[in-house]
Amino acid sequence: MDKFISDTMTRRFFINKLFKWSKTVFIFCLLPFNVIFKTAFAGEKKKDAAVQSVLSLREIVFKKIHHGTNQFVNPFSRAKFGSPWRIIQWKLFSKNRFKAFYKQERLIPVSLDWKPVKDKKGLSITFIKHSCVMIKDADKYILVDPLFFGIPGFFKDFSPLATDINKMPRPDYVLITHGHYDHLDKPSLASLGKDTHVITPLGYNEILDDLKMNRRTQLDWFDTFSENKLEITLLPCNHWTMRNPLVGPNRSLWGSFLIKTAAGFTIYISGDTGYFEGFREIGKEFSIDLAIFNLGAYEPRWFMAASHMNPNETVSAFRELRARHLLIVHWGTFRLGDEPVHYPPIDLKRELGKEGISDRLVDLKHGQTMFYDDIAKPYIVSSV
Repeated sequence: MDKFISDTMTRRFFINKLFKWSKTVFIFCLLPFNVIFKTAFAGEKKKDAAVQSVLSLREIVFKKIHHGTNQFVNPFSRAKFGSPWRIIQWKLFSKNRFKAFYKQERLIPVSLDWKPVKDKKGLSITFIKHSCVMIKDADKYILVDPLFFGIPGFFKDFSPLATDINKMPRPDYVLITHGHYDHLDKPSLASLGKDTHVITPLGYNEILDDLKMNRRTQLDWFDTFSENKLEITLLPCNHWTMRNPLVGPNRSLWGSFLIKTAAGFTIYISGDTGYFEGFREIGKEFSIDLAIFNLGAYEPRWFMAASHMNPNETVSAFRELRARHLLIVHWGTFRLGDEPVHYPPIDLKRELGKEGISDRLVDLKHGQTMFYDDIAKPYIVSSV
């Protein structure tokens, strides 16, 4: 009888764990339950999935190699996602060398003081949470990947907002890098109001229609939106996207952004991306003052490398971009990979130290703002 109870409880524990992680992955569309696809850009056998070794970024875009049939194509990776069992293998059967360090994680509410941002002229960058940043450029506000709320029932939010979001300056433009749920959050978008001008890659009309957000600009790679002295260009990156696993991956495009500000500085926003050769090309074509890289969800490498860079790759990409300063986001809010939520800055500082370029890091934490009065001397103002 005891053995029966023990076996039953073990099976029940396994099933509960499996269901829990299946729900989690379903929400973030990393696991397509009913659609088993061989790659993150499935279905385009006629197109080489890693053509950058022979074509430049401009040539890839000119030839529209990233445009497939009823979906977009990632030209920068042959990474195989295989089947849904890869995610189950990761969460249930692979060793997690970081688990013992989870007890060090702390829930840290984020306070935001917008008065210094509103009062000071020029360029500023406020790190709100996860990948969400607010850029003030002269008298315009640019909000990137807005995410103000948690994801109830799926991921613990380690950086809940402790400030009324209604006190935030109203953004003039909202940039969306791609459609994964931690970057395109419909409740957060809805809270901004229907008249907000949203700038996205191609393929997001259905979502914006649902939100009745009609002020929109959709960009293909290397397309530019400009207004007065502000220029916002969508650039290629090595990623993919999916909202509905029943529909399948890559029905919309993804990308990074290059912002030439009216204040005279140029900001690169990586979005989610794996490492690729394109960083070197982008660095040669554009003079970048600040590179904002997404760093988080990089462990284990066998699972994450195709989608997210680790600290070593981030430093390499930063150097290839030839940017003057580096800021990282996409950490501290959700534990999306094996590494603890607070590890990315620690790991990055170690890698920067090895390269002797620790002074290039803008060490911005949630709720803090950096002001860019001088290319050589950005400075940080904390809200706490």
